[in-house]
Amino acid sequence: MTENGDSTADEGVTARYYETGEERVLTFDRDGRTAAIAQNSEGYAMVTVRRTPDDDELEKYYGFDMALDHAAELLGVHVSDLPVPEEASDMGM
Repeated sequence: MTENGDSTADEGVTARYYETGEERVLTFDRDGRTAAIAQNSEGYAMVTVRRTPDDDELEKYYGFDMALDHAAELLGVHVSDLPVPEEASDMGM
């Protein structure tokens, strides 16, 4: 796993962005609830939403904003409460 070292926290939500050999991954954690958004490492495919980085996908989206909406729903927060690290801001098609 290659760490890109970007972790942020806001409104009780902690976000962490990292890259593996195959994927770009953005995880969120709030009070024990988790959500993960993943995209292939080339960065041009749809993004998937999962409960954790290793879980099966719950849904695929073309747009990062729609994936963020779903992640916020899983965490029980408003999408504006999700801190998005700069390195992850270009995810989605």
